[in-house]
Parts: sequence; structure tokens; C-alpha cells
Amino acid sequence: MLGILFIIVITLYLAFLYPILKPAAVAEESNPKQDVQVRRLWSIAQASMRERKTLRAEKALLAILKMDEKNAAAYNRLGILYAKEQKYDEAIECFEIAGSLDDNASSLHNMGLIYLETGAYEKAAIAFEQALKMEGDLPARYTALARAYEKLGRRKDAIDALEAAYELDHSVATLRHILTIHEESGDTESAEETTARIESQIAKNRKIEEVAAKRRSRLGRSDVRMRTSSAMRAATSRSKRKMV
Repeated sequence: MLGILFIIVITLYLAFLYPILKPAAVAEESNPKQDVQVRRLWSIAQASMRERKTLRAEKALLAILKMDEKNAAAYNRLGILYAKEQKYDEAIECFEIAGSLDDNASSLHNMGLIYLETGAYEKAAIAFEQALKMEGDLPARYTALARAYEKLGRRKDAIDALEAAYELDHSVATLRHILTIHEESGDTESAEETTARIESQIAKNRKIEEVAAKRRSRLGRSDVRMRTSSAMRAATSRSKRKMV
């Protein structure tokens, strides 16, 4: 009997009360006025950070978090702001909160940079490793991890991380970093091989730039010809109109 009554009550709720209450709940979730305020505060925060008005940027971000305490992006941006001011404890706290709200690679990477700056190299390595598991296509993440490994004395792991970065960006700077590690460890043979790779990459970059310069030059000449041809057609058209 109780089971039947329960079913009847649920049926009545779904039929009459739920359609009324649901729109009210949705309305509470979406607050257009608050959304406008948050967007305005974001604009203020971003402009203030560009202009290095840190106090104004901090106030804007804190105002956002007062309205939306689960805004991971605001915590992440606030962490970056504190890191620039060398308020490392506050920065780490912000990144940790951002990570708990939205588990993303950027928060982990930023946290790793703070750990690296403050000498917590083991924590830095762990943070970078976790960030790479989420997003492993950015050379900067591997380069940062290599720095942490270097500080921990893990030269081979540092070189492996830099090689992974080089596979992504083919950067001469990355190869030079590898060269420095080989030189510091006294590995002459590997240092010579890396020096040859650097020279080869510089030559490749030069060829790529020469090809790009020639392409730009050809496009420039083609553009001039097109403009000249267009001008001639326009002049011919005007001349015909005058003759008529």
C-alpha cells in the first residue's frame, strides 16, 4: 500500500510540481546580470595585468571569486598574479584550488614552476609529469621538466625530456640546453654529436628562411602585377566609356 502511495506522489510531482519548480531552478543557475558583471571584471583584470596594475587586477579577480567561488580560471589567473609578485605560498594555494575545481594541465604546470622557483624540485617534477600526462604536445612542459630533473641530478632524464621537446619544436635553444648538460657531465663524445646537430639545425633553419623569403618576394611581385593589370583594365574601361 505504501509503495502504491509513493508511486502516486511521485507521479503527481512529475506531472504538476516539477514543470513549475524546474524553470525556477534553471533561472537560479543562470544569472544574466551576474554574467555581465563577471565579464566586465575579467576585462578589468586582464587589462590591469597587461598594464601591471597588480592591485587593481587582484581586486577584480577576488570580486569574481566572491560571486563565483568555483571559478577555476580566476584562481589560476590569481595564482599567476601572486607568482609574479613572488607571493609563492598564495600562488600555490590558488593553483591547488584551481586544480581541485578543474583538473587541467595549466594549473599543474604553473604549480610546478612555483615549486621549481622555491627549490621544491621533487614536487616540481611530479607536477610537470602529471601535466604532461594530460597535455603532452607542448615543448615548454618538457623543457620545464628537464630543468627539474637537472636540479635533482637526473641528467639522463633531463636529456630525454629535452629530446622530447626537440621532437616537437626543432629548436636550436633546446639542442644547446642538451649540449650544456653533456659538457657539464664531461661527456665529450655526446657534446660533439650535439654540436653537429646544432650546426645542422641552424643550416636547415637558414634554408627554410631563404625559401620563405623567396616565396614572399614572388607573392609580392605577383601582387604588383595583379594591381598593375587591374589598373590597366580600369583605365581601358574609362577610355572606352569616354569614346562612346
